[in-house]
Amino acid sequence: MSFTLHPRLADDSAYVGDFPLCQLRLAHADIGPWLLLVPRKHAVQEIHHLDDSEQQSLWQESAMVARCLERLFSPDKLNIAAIGNLVPQLHVHHVARFQTDPVWPNPIWGHLQVGQRTNQQEGGIVLQIREELAPKGLKVEA
Repeated sequence: MSFTLHPRLADDSAYVGDFPLCQLRLAHADIGPWLLLVPRKHAVQEIHHLDDSEQQSLWQESAMVARCLERLFSPDKLNIAAIGNLVPQLHVHHVARFQTDPVWPNPIWGHLQVGQRTNQQEGGIVLQIREELAPKGLKVEA
């Protein structure tokens, strides 16, 4: 069965590109940047549901995303988590946190009430991330 993105993830984020295992997405919320890695696998809810090779690929792709966020945005802290309480499809959050963000030092989950970025802001972040990650294997569908 083919990969289908959960509707909530589709509504709450913008497509950035594809790694060999995961689709990379940027959350619309005006905090972070907040990236999501979503394995393109059918009916996978937990990391341990991936086979060993896929788990390794997920962690390698996650590390690339984390390094990208550090290089481009110099956050005070990175929050990386696979929570999935509202969306059962496996996805891993990568949130660049800053001491100036609206809920620092608390976790964003359950505390965050921010608007969305403008299309221009979002497009600029997507382009930066694509340029940074293209040499590391991120592909963009035409």
